[in-house]
Amino acid sequence: MKRFAGFPKGSKLSTTAFPTHFFSDLLPMIDDLAELKIALFCFWALHQKQGRVRYLRRCEFATPELLEGMRNAQPDRDPQDTLTEALERSLQRGTLLRATVTLNGQVEHLYFVNTELGRIAFSQLEAGQWYPGEGVAPFEILPERPNIYKLYEDNIGLLSPMTAESLKDAERDYPLEWIVDAIREAVKSEKRNWRYILSILKRWESEGRSGGFAGRRAEPTGLDYISGPYADFIEH
Repeated sequence: MKRFAGFPKGSKLSTTAFPTHFFSDLLPMIDDLAELKIALFCFWALHQKQGRVRYLRRCEFATPELLEGMRNAQPDRDPQDTLTEALERSLQRGTLLRATVTLNGQVEHLYFVNTELGRIAFSQLEAGQWYPGEGVAPFEILPERPNIYKLYEDNIGLLSPMTAESLKDAERDYPLEWIVDAIREAVKSEKRNWRYILSILKRWESEGRSGGFAGRRAEPTGLDYISGPYADFIEH
């Protein structure tokens, strides 16, 4: 048996945060050592990542340390096989979510911890709302598409049935970014009413707008959802 030398002292001791539910709900369920090592590794590895949405690629699990852990968990098996089985158990347990994407002809499996952000990212990938990234984040995941009804109520006022119907028509007729920007203009001008917002949309439609779209709604590419100033309006 290898003996642990102990944790270092002082500033050398970094920490990794775990949600309380990991210990109260998930940990009692896990009945496989390799599966437990996978869960612990995921929280540690994702802590090293940057950005709001974090994921692990399949290749990132094949670290020497984790493979050694797989070997110790099941000494009579190939550690890669143990790793694959432990990942499958984690998926079945609901600890992890896995999305499959294809980039440059290569299939990639991306793994998310089953948190609210993980579920959002997983659903976005399943819906095809992603685009190629670079470096350590080869897959950029688009945020959830803003809900214009909530956007309106958060920034303009309560929705009447008539205004809700008008918003529905606007969502059909104008690009999403136009509606978001028109609401923003109404807030800045302190004219928080649908008539003013609609007048902005009609003006942009007839006169065009610099740096924006021309004409009616185009088919969304997904990139439109991250180019506008949504952070000013949407609560996360």
